[in-house]
Order: sequence, then structure tokens, then C-alpha cells
Amino acid sequence: MMNSHPGIYLVLDPSMDEELLLHKLSLCLKEKLAAVQIWDNFNAEQNIPDLVQKVCERCQPKGVRVFINNRWNLLSNTDVDGVHFDEIPENYSVIKTKVNKPFLSGLTCNNDLAWVHWANENQMDYISFCSIFPSSTANSCDLVDFETIQQASEIFSKAIFLAGGIKPENIEKLSSLKYNGVAVVSGIMSSDTPDLAIKQYQEKLNSK
Repeated sequence: MMNSHPGIYLVLDPSMDEELLLHKLSLCLKEKLAAVQIWDNFNAEQNIPDLVQKVCERCQPKGVRVFINNRWNLLSNTDVDGVHFDEIPENYSVIKTKVNKPFLSGLTCNNDLAWVHWANENQMDYISFCSIFPSSTANSCDLVDFETIQQASEIFSKAIFLAGGIKPENIEKLSSLKYNGVAVVSGIMSSDTPDLAIKQYQEKLNSK
């Protein structure tokens, strides 16, 4: 299951200086988080399993689930809780066999409701829609039609997150949608006080 605190799904950019990344993560963990995802944006020489494990060691004692973006093989050699797929995996049944243990899963969806149906049929734990607004960190995503999200909430019964260009000042534009929280990268991690940034998001979400 996802964390019992819906709201902020924090996405970490592992290309950030590791010491700074972990410091900011520790600040973020002072607040309630739905989950943490490690974005598939690693540096070439990075010790990926080591960084993933350090993130897990900080999040899991707080009851925060950790997802790895795309690199499902890390489910076998780290304590990561789940995998977030950017696209529908062609070999999902093979992946589950190779991992050989329970794990959480999520999928980025777009304007094609077939992806939502796939996520529902394959019992994904959540889906996220990208991109809601123009965003420098979600520039590979097309803008999602709000009607698609409304239809998805009738198909998919588990958690739905919205991602891409979401800021405290534009959350009110999402008031017509049924969703569980927002996924944020730069809106939180680019701040010198990411814990305060989370509070700003949460205040807006709580008043939606």
C-alpha cells in the first residue's frame, strides 16, 4: 500500500550533489510525504545502489515508501519498496518473476486511457499524470487533458497523482479533478528550505 499520508509525492534528482541531496531529503522528511521516487537521471560514474540504499535508510524509518524510476533490477539488491515506470513495460510478467518478491508499482500515464486500463488490469498501486502544466523537468511529457484525468478516476480506483509544473499558486486550477496528491521535483528540491516548501504545497492541497 501507499503511505497513509496523501499529498506530496517527492521526486529526487540523483544528479544533484549527493551530500546536498541527502541533506535536503532529511529536511523534507520532517514533513508528511506520500512517497519518494528516485528519478532515473543518474550521473555516469555514480554508485547507484549505494545512493538508493542511503535514500531508503532515511525514508523507511519514517514510514515513507521509496520508488526507483524504471530500474526495476534495483528491487533485488536494495531496500527500495517499488518501481515507477515511465512507460508500460512490455515484459511486466517477466519482471515480476525475476524480482520474485512483492513490490509496489506505479505508472506515468498520458492522454491515452489505454494506459490507465493497463494499470488497473495489472494492479498498479498508483498512477501519475504528466504533464499537468509546462515544466522543465517534465519536458518529455505532453500536456494532459483534464477530461482524461476525470475519466481515469472512474477507471482506476487506487491513488492518482498529478505531475509537471505544479506550484502552490496553481494548485487551485486543479480543483475540478479527483486526485490524491502531486508529484514535485524542482518546486521543493530547488528550495533552500524544502520542508517549508512542502508546507506551502500541503496548505494549498488541504484547502482544495
